[in-house]
Amino acid sequence: MTSGPRHDEQYAREEEALARHREELRKRFPLPDLPKPAQRVRHKAAQALAILALVVGGLLWLDPAYRHEQLTSAVGERREVTLADGSRVTLDTATDLQISWHLRSRQVRLQRGQALFEVSPARYRPFLVEAGATRVRVVGTVFAVKNLGSDVQVSVTRGKVSVRGSQDFANEIFLTGGQQVLAHAGQLGAPTTVDAKTQLAWKDGKLIFARTPLKQALGEIQRYRQAPLRLMNEPLAEGQLADLEISGVFNTAQTDAFLDLLPSILPVKLIREANGAATIQAR
Repeated sequence: MTSGPRHDEQYAREEEALARHREELRKRFPLPDLPKPAQRVRHKAAQALAILALVVGGLLWLDPAYRHEQLTSAVGERREVTLADGSRVTLDTATDLQISWHLRSRQVRLQRGQALFEVSPARYRPFLVEAGATRVRVVGTVFAVKNLGSDVQVSVTRGKVSVRGSQDFANEIFLTGGQQVLAHAGQLGAPTTVDAKTQLAWKDGKLIFARTPLKQALGEIQRYRQAPLRLMNEPLAEGQLADLEISGVFNTAQTDAFLDLLPSILPVKLIREANGAATIQAR
């Protein structure tokens, strides 16, 4: 930095101008008497505590999300993930879900597919699942949610969950272990009793059909394969092709074997195409 007579004069003029402004500001906006050092410390501490209480209270009331996670599984894939709170999620084939971590809640949006949730208990931090127009709330339990677009299925293995639908939000259904409810377009059906082993067979790579309509069974099989399946719903002597019932245990990794078996157990024929697509029609 340079110095000299001219530099010293300029500095003196600037200091004089600043002094005039400072004096004018003091006259217009007089400052209160400063408290003693000990008083200032106590006052600042009280202010800090008050601000902290307001911030924490506001955050708890608003319950903002501080972290998001996106979990996905490919067609034919099953994926198990342990979450930060110790909860475990098993994603079935072709499943997408987003987890949002909040101060007062753990929130999941199941965008498509099916997932099994084994929730670590946290009384003041419930676990919430949103699937389409259906809402599920738990504290600690084991349950599965399947999102098939307009239809959402909630099955409970252990514990207790609360389920609501957007079309009847005031109506809350409680499910316990071995119970299931189906919601269509946000409208909840009546709870039913189900076999947990059958409902969760997909977790072990199996599908269990017990007098399941062919249309429904093919819909499940389609979720585990890329190539499309088509059912020609033709009238039969009794009922429709889609209403034919099928029973058995099938491997989710061997969907072609399931299709090959159909003509031997039902009055249908299978037409395959070069791209892997298949059509089922009456024989």
